[in-house]
Amino acid sequence: MSELIESSGSCLCGKVHGFSKSVNVNAGACHCSICGRWGGGPLFAVDCGTNVTFDGEENISLFDSSEWAERGFCRQCGTHLFYRLKETQKYYLPVGLFDEGIDFVFDHEIFSEEKPSFYNFAESTKKMTEVEFFALLKHDE
Repeated sequence: MSELIESSGSCLCGKVHGFSKSVNVNAGACHCSICGRWGGGPLFAVDCGTNVTFDGEENISLFDSSEWAERGFCRQCGTHLFYRLKETQKYYLPVGLFDEGIDFVFDHEIFSEEKPSFYNFAESTKKMTEVEFFALLKHDE
């Protein structure tokens, strides 16, 4: 079972603050082409469940990035705030958003079949293809 903690964080300019009561300390990297375009490389994020709140919501813009998810970002500074599954409203927040030093554990990679060949991580992680990842999400429901 993964450890869940409460934590908060903010965007670069401080206009948006987020809070989650269930931050999963197991961090993952997403290698999908959408995350690669969004941030210039893999997205390092943690599962925060559905209990996520934001102050400064008027500064959040949404982008409908795929059939299954949307992404939120600060319209003032451009900080990536979240990736949210449409069906379940589950949030994944980038690890860099959190204010305090959390001892994240890098333990999984998703869309591993889309990872560019020019980099590799030294950590030994569970690697899931797109199909395996969506099967896992269905299992969690």
